[in-house]
Amino acid sequence: MSRLFEELDYQVTDIGAISLRRRRILSLDTDVWEVMLGDEHLMSSLFTASEVALAERGLAALGEATERGWDVVVGGLGLGYTAAAVLADKRVGTLEVVELLGPVIEWHEKGLIPLDPPLAADSRCTVREGDFFAMAASEEGFGAPKDAILIDIDHTPDWLLDQRSGSFYSEEGLEKLARHLKPGGVMGLWSDAGADAAFIARLASVFSEAWSEPVTFHNPLQDKPFTQTVYLARK
Repeated sequence: MSRLFEELDYQVTDIGAISLRRRRILSLDTDVWEVMLGDEHLMSSLFTASEVALAERGLAALGEATERGWDVVVGGLGLGYTAAAVLADKRVGTLEVVELLGPVIEWHEKGLIPLDPPLAADSRCTVREGDFFAMAASEEGFGAPKDAILIDIDHTPDWLLDQRSGSFYSEEGLEKLARHLKPGGVMGLWSDAGADAAFIARLASVFSEAWSEPVTFHNPLQDKPFTQTVYLARK
């Protein structure tokens, strides 16, 4: 039996104090890893269905892979489930994960995250410390244009983790991101809420196609289903 609660790391960052903790949920007989920003829950290893769906559905929206494979960017590392799901697709040639917070990268480097295998075990994957939103707005972007850019950072387009990302969800911000996609490339965005028709319309004003897909999973703590959203758009 593991200890009921353990704080694995605590560090102060530019956007507040962030911590990684593991706790035992006796009713489920399982250990859960959680990321906290102050007193706010950011993510949990108990609920990963929509993070995985962001990768799987984003890649499913692409056409046939070239011989060298798809080039993918994931914005936001977190517990790594989106990145791991990208790497599970053998059609992926390269994956670059952009993470703002150095402590989150350190958790993966130190093996504090329950990913098996760890992201570092896959030579296709690189993790870069940087501001995803600043990179998306820049001319240089992420280097050469990508086949897919998948984003799991803010709670929703209107519920932001940090104010520096606000302009990204505007029509102008989305247009800047679109420059970094290849023709036919796909943008995917995770949201901790139901679909927002106004945001889909904004995506459709920039991309050739835009839609949302619900991701419903069972919440064992509340014993009821819960629905989150993956937004997708094709250049």
